[in-house]
Amino acid sequence: MIIIMHDNAKKEEISAVEEKLTKFGFLTHPIYGEKKTVIGAIGDKRQISMNEILLMSGVEKVVPIMRPYKLASKELKQEKSVIDVGYGVTIGGKKLAVFAGPCAVEGREHFLKMSRLVKDAGANILRGGAFKPRTSPYSFGGLEGEGLKIMREAGDELGMPICTEVMDTRDVELVAEYADIIQIGARNMQNFKLLREVGKCNKPIFLKRGLASTIEEWLMAAEYIMSEGNDRVILCERGIRTYETSTRNTFDVSAIPVTQELTHLPIIADPSHATGNYKYVGAVAKAGIAAGADGIMVEVHDCPECAASDGPQSLKPDKFTELMEELRRIAAAIGREI
Repeated sequence: MIIIMHDNAKKEEISAVEEKLTKFGFLTHPIYGEKKTVIGAIGDKRQISMNEILLMSGVEKVVPIMRPYKLASKELKQEKSVIDVGYGVTIGGKKLAVFAGPCAVEGREHFLKMSRLVKDAGANILRGGAFKPRTSPYSFGGLEGEGLKIMREAGDELGMPICTEVMDTRDVELVAEYADIIQIGARNMQNFKLLREVGKCNKPIFLKRGLASTIEEWLMAAEYIMSEGNDRVILCERGIRTYETSTRNTFDVSAIPVTQELTHLPIIADPSHATGNYKYVGAVAKAGIAAGADGIMVEVHDCPECAASDGPQSLKPDKFTELMEELRRIAAAIGREI
């Protein structure tokens, strides 16, 4: 349920409502607005009468949340979340986020080189895989801890946040030590133990949509993270598996406006994994921004044919620079900026 407090509600009144709800087993999430304070309460509504809360001092009204995802729902928070990811970069505001870099961290010199190139082109967040979930057990699986150190060095040198994936609950603490943003990949979207574990750490979580997940399942995955106390969740549409074989996945552009209607969480478009082919990345990136995405994630490599991972979908640096110029024009046309 949502408890909406009066404009002039005192801190003691807000605390009293929270204490009452906690006593009956509810998890409370206060949201402090400019005028009103709203308290999200997650728990069994049968344990307490809504009228009992309504009669408390400072309470204006009590509204039930109808969506199965509570904390991620716009019913709880109408105002869009803007998430600070470090180095002065935010996701969800007027300025678009651009995550860029090679699919996998292949070595120190190469990653530093690519990081400098994508920053020069306008990217404001570095992406790269230190732990790589691969379909084949014989494919390159990442540099793991060494890869994290390389990413951190690049991020510190360039003043850019770094985003990288965690695959196992046992590695969450290690990844959180180095990363500014922790990614949950598509294959782990419903790894509920992992979702709960990252929900306990104080880092923004980049949640990719599962290979064949509905939007509701995706938002329920976000709810797992948020229910552990971490409300800094960023969604990522990266395409879903359909009967189509022309592309690696099918990019669901409609997921962008649909999620923005349902949730206050920001959403990023990933045209690289959606298409699996560098030839289509630019068009899909532009479609994502035009549809209202809060940014894009693009894989960039100077020698895609020799990349350790996902070379066919990686843009060369000059093509990425061209794409950024085109995206700036689209962003300006819809009142955003890069």
